[in-house]
Amino acid sequence: MNNAQQSSAKDFLKRLSENSGVSGYEESLTPLVHAEFQPLADDVYTDALGNIYAHKKGAVGRYKIMLAAHMDEIGLMVKGIEQSGFIRFTTVGGVDQRTLLSQEVIIHGRKPVLGVIGSIPPHLISDNGDKAVKIDEMSIDVGLLYEKIREVIQVGDVITLRRQCIEMLNQLMAGKSFDDRAGVVVMKICLEELQKLQHAHDVIAVTTTQEELGYRGAITSSYTLNPDLGIAIDVTHALTPDTKGQVDIELGKGPAVAIGPNFHPLVYDELLKSAQEWRVPYQIHPVPGRSGTDAWAIQVAQAGVPTGLVSIPLRYMHTTVETIDMRDVIHAGKLLAYFIAGLPEDLEGKICY
Repeated sequence: MNNAQQSSAKDFLKRLSENSGVSGYEESLTPLVHAEFQPLADDVYTDALGNIYAHKKGAVGRYKIMLAAHMDEIGLMVKGIEQSGFIRFTTVGGVDQRTLLSQEVIIHGRKPVLGVIGSIPPHLISDNGDKAVKIDEMSIDVGLLYEKIREVIQVGDVITLRRQCIEMLNQLMAGKSFDDRAGVVVMKICLEELQKLQHAHDVIAVTTTQEELGYRGAITSSYTLNPDLGIAIDVTHALTPDTKGQVDIELGKGPAVAIGPNFHPLVYDELLKSAQEWRVPYQIHPVPGRSGTDAWAIQVAQAGVPTGLVSIPLRYMHTTVETIDMRDVIHAGKLLAYFIAGLPEDLEGKICY
């Protein structure tokens, strides 16, 4: 595995993860994504919803291949400021309230304000304190009086959890928002690999917005592009001791290729064929219903799009310690590049059921 490529991928993921981009407020990520994708694409542009498109032209250019990975993250929003100086908040996206207590946060007001999420200490709870604290019983302490808070913070301000990435042993990394900024890194690796390969078709890598609120960026971008074939890149649950047979996908054993009604059988077959031909490790991920990814929106864009899904195994989803194996990220990017390069010039008849 290319050490320089792996180091670059880690650095990009770290910068993405430690940045802020709650669903609907992803604009702070735009300059970073543009800068990384511009050397790898013929054109990079942004649409009205904030989706970022990196268009790499193919040798023939008759067909369009869409890649999609979302850059938004779950987060919080100010819903009230108490006279006592404490801030009440609500959630944006699927936040697990069990993970919030004692977290450091950044409130994105007129200027960024640091705070901590607190609640009543266990010593002062009348029962035995074995129940999870509800979000309505938590507040954010920023260390300011009410009058000063109102000068910089207002209801509706977005809040992100504050967490630095850490590099663990055996190529593992942990941090926030790897769902799905790791997928954005996968697309960059794919475009890097395509620089070395011949590919007939145009490739448009779309960094989508508002996936955590219902695939909104994927809905608009896939409608706009109307691609001939689309592949979503996202994360999927990886095995931990407490999953108790619900999860079979493991870290470090390669990206997971999804099979099910959300996915075109040819796309699935060709992904597996490419993995086997190029000796890229992979896992099979049966998804019998909704995939919960951008693939759900891409498949039904306009008259329908043959769609696939490649997922990165991830532990502790929707927490600030989401954990991945960087080898899975690299392998996912390479697999997509080999898949695209291996497609025939004429896709007619290949991309219909």
